[in-house]
Amino acid sequence: MSPELTLRLFLALWPDDDTRAALLAWQQAQTWPASARLTRPDDLHLTLHFMGAVPQSALAGLKQALPTPEATVNLSLDRLDVWPNDVAVLCSTVTPPALLALHRQLADALRQCDLPVESRPYQPHVTLARRARGLQPHALPALHWTTRHYALVHSSRGYHPLQHYG
Repeated sequence: MSPELTLRLFLALWPDDDTRAALLAWQQAQTWPASARLTRPDDLHLTLHFMGAVPQSALAGLKQALPTPEATVNLSLDRLDVWPNDVAVLCSTVTPPALLALHRQLADALRQCDLPVESRPYQPHVTLARRARGLQPHALPALHWTTRHYALVHSSRGYHPLQHYG
């Protein structure tokens, strides 16, 4: 019997065109070290939950189990950090309650589908680049992202939204 096919999946706030342009402005305003690998414009997103390898047979049930967001998320991304793993991330000084509520709501749906939920504290961020050690971040005005939408995304040679919710 052959092993079941899996898909590498995650849930994310997926930017509209204006938000993507604002994220790119933050990315392009930086003086990146030569080692930096910038996130492709089409791949910019804010992860809500990373599920990893999900059996392809579970996809239809997962799509049905994921809820429509209950509230609008008003997020202000205002700080660029380089984490110890050399990933440059755009973060929010204050995580809005609506984002935390959406994160919890989605965690409940994933648990009901017997899918993994990360146990570490949630740190909402948008990855702007990898291998960014040595970056001296240039601050820009806060990026305001208002959304009622998220996406189920397949990670395979780039990121591919499979379904949008909201």
